[in-house]
This record gives sequence, structure tokens and C-alpha cells, in this order.
Amino acid sequence: MVLRILSIIIFILLTGLFPVRAQSVAGSGAIRGKIVDADTQAPLAGVNVSVLHTILGASSDIDGSFLISEVPAGSYTLSFDYLGYAPAGKTDVIVRSRRITVVDMEMRPTVIDAEAVTVTAGYFSEGSSQPLSLTRFSQEEIRRAPGSAGDVSRILMSLPSVAKVNDQSNSLIVRGGSPVENAFYVDNIEIPNINHFPTQGSSGGPIGLINVDFIKEVDFSAGGFPARYGNRLSSVMELSFREGNRSEFDGQLDLNFAGFGGAAEGPLGGGKGSWLFSARRSYLDLLIKAIDTGTSIAPRYGDYQGKLVYDLHPRHQLTLLGIFGDDHSHSDREAAQENDMTVYGTQDYGANTAGLNWRMLWTGKGFSNTSLSYTGLNFREDYFENGSDIRVVRNRSSEQAWKLRNLNHFRLGPHALEFGFEAQHRRAGFDNRYAAFSDALGDNIAPQQLTRDINARQVGGFASLTLQLLPRFTATAGLRGDYFSAQPEARLSPRLALSYQLSQRTTLSGSAGRYHQPLPVVLLVQQAENHDLPLLQATHYVLGISHLLSADTRLSVEAYRKDYRHFPLDPAQPALFLIDEIFYRYGFFFHHGPLNDEGQAASRGIEIMLQKKLADKVYGLVSASYFRSEYRGGDGRWRERVFDNRYIFSAEGGYKPNRSWEFSLRWIYAGGAPYTPFDETASRTQQRGVLAEAAINSARYPDYHSLNLRFDRRFQFDRANMVFYFSVWNAYNRRNIAGYYWNITENRPDEITQWGVLPIFGLEFEY
Repeated sequence: MVLRILSIIIFILLTGLFPVRAQSVAGSGAIRGKIVDADTQAPLAGVNVSVLHTILGASSDIDGSFLISEVPAGSYTLSFDYLGYAPAGKTDVIVRSRRITVVDMEMRPTVIDAEAVTVTAGYFSEGSSQPLSLTRFSQEEIRRAPGSAGDVSRILMSLPSVAKVNDQSNSLIVRGGSPVENAFYVDNIEIPNINHFPTQGSSGGPIGLINVDFIKEVDFSAGGFPARYGNRLSSVMELSFREGNRSEFDGQLDLNFAGFGGAAEGPLGGGKGSWLFSARRSYLDLLIKAIDTGTSIAPRYGDYQGKLVYDLHPRHQLTLLGIFGDDHSHSDREAAQENDMTVYGTQDYGANTAGLNWRMLWTGKGFSNTSLSYTGLNFREDYFENGSDIRVVRNRSSEQAWKLRNLNHFRLGPHALEFGFEAQHRRAGFDNRYAAFSDALGDNIAPQQLTRDINARQVGGFASLTLQLLPRFTATAGLRGDYFSAQPEARLSPRLALSYQLSQRTTLSGSAGRYHQPLPVVLLVQQAENHDLPLLQATHYVLGISHLLSADTRLSVEAYRKDYRHFPLDPAQPALFLIDEIFYRYGFFFHHGPLNDEGQAASRGIEIMLQKKLADKVYGLVSASYFRSEYRGGDGRWRERVFDNRYIFSAEGGYKPNRSWEFSLRWIYAGGAPYTPFDETASRTQQRGVLAEAAINSARYPDYHSLNLRFDRRFQFDRANMVFYFSVWNAYNRRNIAGYYWNITENRPDEITQWGVLPIFGLEFEY
């Protein structure tokens, strides 16, 4: 309610200060960028760059750089043409008053003779090494997405490969997987979790950490990813941060749903580099104190992010990256009773990643990226049971990793070779206490203590060869090897991707591969015998076809199957799938005895996606999927997994009538996910929720559906720019069920609903 009132007040103030009839002087800006070969990163000279529907344009110089000056403020589409290379395009190029918009482009050599058809794949040039299950989003597509609130993970909810579970979490459930199975990279540096208030051992959370204004583009792979990625079973998100302005100082102030803050950027070393920095803080706790709402539930979080780039030489570049998060939450017993919470307590998290990347160009033949990074996670949690006031969990743990990653990419005539290695040292320390409690099935667990440190080494190497076997046929064969000393076992992961262009419009592709991942450390350290478990394993099979309806519209259909092996099970609870605890128990709990690796799972499905880029005034993405996700427990029975929506339909799109206004919406419909009902007799006796062991995942929540609406208003002044957006989540107030819990006050089952109507706002002022 507090956020709703605040959003409405700010909306009224802004529409009063800046009404539609307000006078604003729209100035002009510039478009600057660099064009390189996608395989070698070598600059391309003489590329023709055109601003569509205008007479503006330029050609790249010997360094691949171009500059288009005096461009009226607004939104544009660029086209890039160069003899011997496939034409390319870039949509959503926003030009702002007295600002320089940087647009870098990678172009790929063309090997197909020209046909009568003139449609090209310029707006969908994700790359040839992974022809399937890869979607690219630009910074503007992420920023304006309805239902995202500036969260890079939430825009992916409109993809057919991502299951819909809960509005309060942005956890990615990809093709029957779990939040444990996702990887994130920023500029060749791996980050274990890109969210505030992360769940230990997982990749999800409620609020995004990454500043979307820093993002240049995002590549999201939902499966079948190449050998350069390891240690994850389901998906990879690769984010590229943009550079700061190399010519002038720019600043920005932000106020939005996530908090308030600012960003600044400018040149470094006389134009040889740049810097980019932001700081943000949530304001909900400040607001609650100021207006005295009577509640003490006030999460507080903030983050600091920065990127420094410096050119040592035309062929050598250093990048320093830093991303830091600080999260705190406190709730007392009184607040827990008022809000029907089963537990209450304090949560204090700290997360930081810092890394240095060295990029080297090999004189027109290829390039190398080598990064050295450090990641630290610190957890300090105390949870008390509402009814008894007993401290049930005391978590004092930390995890650190020092990582070295090398990636090399070379062109060999029409072919390409990619190889490299990864090495890391991981350290974790636990000093945890667990009170006596009843587990999910009502069995009594004695008090436990987890006091242990772990030091482990992890190494991996990979190589991929992309062969242009025929003018229309491409094959990529890859092999990856990994070793993890805490689960001492070497594993090989072969991968293969094939692509055949039936025509200039249509491509048929297929891939198969094996993937491995270590257990989450919080499970691994609980018992010494757990170190004898093998790595988690998944095998992917994907077949798809994509067809360009026009240069800016693509239709794709993909079918997939994933087979899982060596998943952990607790012999004391053989029917439960432990990896899914991350959802129905909000984290990994302590298990009294050693685990085994008898768990199996399988998912299969078909996905359809129609995507239109904003080449003119309209854009959109419509997707549908049907899938099954099941697991086999220690009792030999196959059951549905808790993320098995079965079917999902999503429609998202927008309309930009002019340079000032934009209107968009997103509607999602998903089947209800499975859940285990309570054993009501046992629950009433114990006065706490006890799951019915004979009915695990046998029931389903009601179907989910929700509509998000949004509008954006841009103000272009002579020396500044401002963007205001207002969004309404769950516009028709659908009562979606998030879950069922045992109400200990009334000793009966009760429900938790997802968000009702929720206004969201955002304001950016650039100067």
C-alpha cells in the first residue's frame, strides 16, 4: 500500500510539472560507434552507416569508427552495409539532446550468393556458433519492458523457455530446470547471482542487482550452449556493459521502484579510455520511518557498479569491472503475527565481484579475452519460529572464489576455432546452528550444528571448431573437460550443433550436448560422504527452425528434451526432489544423513516464438510453449516437478507514435504449477505444516494470468533529457496464488497470494 500511494503521488506531481502541452526544446545529439568483424574483432573500414527514413549517414574510417552529428533527438534504426558481409541493422537507437549515443556493431562475412529475395537477418544476428535457443535483447528493450521494473531477469519471463512461478521472485526456471542451474557473465567475468537478497546456493532473488542503464546488450541461451560455458545445466545469460563516454562528462539521476541513485561517466587518459560508475539505494525503509506506518518490515538494499576501460595499444585493451551489493531486512514477532508469517528474523547479505579483463587482437585473425576476478558472498541470518519464538536457524557463512578465464577465437578461412580454459579456487566457511524441528514430512530432526570450512579447486578446458562444410551448411563440434576437487571426478562434455540454411529466409538447426555441474556448496558440506557424489549431469537435444517473415520479424519453432542424472536425494525422504527445495522451502535445509545420487529427471517440450523488432513504430513478442517436467525419486516413482506449468502463453508489445510517447503491455497465461497438499490431521496435531507424503506434487495451483500496462514519456530539453514511465502490474487484479502455508494462529491451511494491482514508476534525468 505504501508503494502504491507513493507511486500515485509522484505520478500526479510529474504530470502536473510536465503536462503534455508543456514546452520543451528538442535539441540534437550524435551517434558514434565502431564496426568490427564478428570473428576477429578487427575494425572494418568503409562500412556505410545509414539512419533509416532520414538523409543522415556516415562511413567508418580505418579504425572502424564512425560519427553522425546533428541528429535530432528521437528514436532511430541504423543499417550497416559492407561488401562481402551480411547486411546488419540496429533498432532502438535513442538519440538525446547534447548527448553522444554509442552504437557498436559486429558484422559477419556472407557466404551465400545473393538471391532474388532481399530480406536479411540483420536485426537477428546472434551468431553462428549457437544457432538455437539464443535470444538477444538490447538495453532499450530491457529498460522499457512492461513488468520488468528495470530487472534484466524479468524481461525473460516473456520467453517460452522460462516457466512462470511467482511474481515475487525473478528466479529463472528454464526448460524444466531449477534456479540452481543458471550462469551469468558480465564482460567475460562470471557472477554467481545478479540479484539482491539472493537465495544461498541458487541464482534467483526478488530484485535485480544489475543497473540496466549500463547494459549494451544481453544474450540469453536457454539450452544447447557451446563448450566455452561450463558448470551449469540449463541456461547462460551473457551481459555486455557499455563503455562510458570518451568525449565528455555525462551524469544521470534516477528515481524508481527499486530506489534512488545516480550515475556518471566520462573520458580517461585523453580519450584512450573511459569510466562509468553508479550508486543506488532503496528508499522503502526511509519512507516507512517518515510516515510511521506501524510496521517494522522494511528491507534496505543498495549497490555500486563501475566499469573502467583503457586502451594500452590499438590491439590491447584492459577493462576493470566492479559490482557490489549490500542487503538488510528485519522483521519482528509482532509484524510476523500481523502478516501471517511462519518465521521472522534478520537477513544481512553482502555480495561483491571485481575483475580485470584483457582483450588482445591477433592482427586480423582473431582475438583473446583473459579475465581474473574475485567474488565474495556473506550470509548472516537469524530466523525465529512465530509460534514458539525459538531460533530455528542461525546462518553465519561465507563463500569466495578466485577465477581465471581465458577465451580465444580465431578465423581459419571460412571456418572458426575457439578454445580456452578456466581455473578457480573456491573457499567457503560455515558456522550454522539448526534447532530441533519437524521436516517437510513431519519427521522430528534433532538439533544440528554445521561448523566447517572447505577449500576446493576447479579447472576446465574447452575447444570448439566451426566448419563451413557447404555454402549453406555449418557444423560446430565442441568438447569440454572439467575437474572439481571437492567432488573428485573428471568429466568430459561433448557438444554438437548443426545449421542448414534452406533459403535466405529459413534455417533448420539442431544440437546435442552433455553438461555437468557441482552440487551447491551448502548441500555439499553437510556430510563428508556427500563429497563422493558425482557431478550433476544433463543431456540436451534441441531441434528447431526459424523463418524471417521480414527483416524485422522472425518466427521460430523449437522442440527439446533434457535428461538429468546424479541428482541428490535424501534416503530419509526418498520421494522428495531436493534441488526443488529452493522453491517450496525457500532454501536448502540441513539434512541429517548423507545424500545419494539416485535422482533422475526429464523435461521435454515445444516452443513457438514470433518476435518483431522496433524498426518502425510497432514491436512485439508472442510466444507459446507446452512442456512436461518430471523427476524420479528414490522410491522409483516418476512425479511432476514443482516448476511444471505444462503450458505458457505470453504476448508483449508496444507502440511508439512519436519520439515523446510509448505505450506497451504484457499478458501472460500459465498453467498452475504442482504442489503437495498438507496432511491436515498431522498438521493440526503438530500445529505446523506437514506435507502429505502419499500425495507429493499431486495437486495444482489455479492457472496464472496477469496483465501489465506501461507508458513512457520522454522530455527533450536543450541541454538535458528526462524519461518518466508509469506501469501497472496485474492491471485487472487477478488473485494469483503464490502458495499455501499452515496458519499457526488459526491452526489451518491458508493461502499466500501474489501481487495484486501494483503501480510502478521510474524517472531518469540526464544532463
